[in-house]
Amino acid sequence: MTKNTAKRQIHKLLLLDGMNAFMIAGASWVALLAARGYSMLEIGLLESIFHVASMSFEIPSGAIADVFGRKKTMVASQMMNVLASIVMIFSHSFVSISIAMIFSAFSYNLASGSREALAYDSLKSAGDEDDYEKFAANDMVIYDFAMSFATLMAGVTLLLGYQKAYAIDVIAGVSSILVAWTLLEAKVSPEARDSQEAKVSLETRNTQEEKVSHEATETKESVVERFIEVAKESYQFLKVNRRCRRMIIFNATIGALAVLVVFFAQALLPELGMQKVLLGPALFALNLGSVAGAKAENYLPKMSYKKAGFLSVIGVSLAVLSILTNQCWLIIAGGFVGSFADSLIEVKTDVELNRRIPSEQRATLMSVNSFTYSVVMIILSPIFGSVIS
Repeated sequence: MTKNTAKRQIHKLLLLDGMNAFMIAGASWVALLAARGYSMLEIGLLESIFHVASMSFEIPSGAIADVFGRKKTMVASQMMNVLASIVMIFSHSFVSISIAMIFSAFSYNLASGSREALAYDSLKSAGDEDDYEKFAANDMVIYDFAMSFATLMAGVTLLLGYQKAYAIDVIAGVSSILVAWTLLEAKVSPEARDSQEAKVSLETRNTQEEKVSHEATETKESVVERFIEVAKESYQFLKVNRRCRRMIIFNATIGALAVLVVFFAQALLPELGMQKVLLGPALFALNLGSVAGAKAENYLPKMSYKKAGFLSVIGVSLAVLSILTNQCWLIIAGGFVGSFADSLIEVKTDVELNRRIPSEQRATLMSVNSFTYSVVMIILSPIFGSVIS
């Protein structure tokens, strides 16, 4: 892949992420459910259902990307997103909404890892892998900006009602399918792959050297055999690389706490007396913390992972405390700080993991990151909902 082609690919991936984030119903789904009469506990349970589905499909989705290709997986992700919105339009019960949440989880799973792997390998095939850190930060900024503008329309979304709002999301989702279809599959040359593997940590490299190369017979393998191979290699990588395993668990915990504060603020702020017309601007201000946190990576590139982790723990702790105060302005301020901390450590974790993950396993191993996040969310979502109720 030439440098210009890789650059266009990166621009398409950034555009795709922005389009996915700018879905008004998806951005305000908690507020829409609360307006329909669902309790905080029910909303928390629905969030858990989303993550149970996500946890079940996350690692297989990464293997699908490694076997069938990242482009096809990204297209399938957009299709699932559209299907989830369609089901939500016709939902009239907790069960039907649960089905929509499951489709939404599948969409998330298919994109998770595939997007990052496609971006990294596109840059690497052009010899620009050092630009991945810039992509990761810009991707976070664009996604958070788009999400912030979508939440800015929360008041309008509530006035439209869930059916019209999700109909708009369907139109946006179809456009995303068309963009994903124009992506190119990235193939890393053997020379580039050797260069990457030279950067893998010593303990991981020793494990990799013990493996017998399957490249000569890979085309003869069945899909099931390839799935098994990818799963075994991924498990072995995480087993011997303690640092990656710890980063994944830490990032998942910080992210879950920060996201839950933002989610339940959507339903809690109106209950505390905030007018619908002010809900959008309030959520917009809260979500700007994510943009600031992602952008901070560009100005703090030399900050160690340990220091970034310490700051994230403080920020998320303040966010959790704020949601318990029942004071609107404190919730908004706390959510801003928590979102900042979450984005900062997420970008750091993304960059650090990609430096340690072999190219052929990247989509699967990045999916392990999301898998762990789902486990944490399953535990915390109903607890948050019960406490706030």
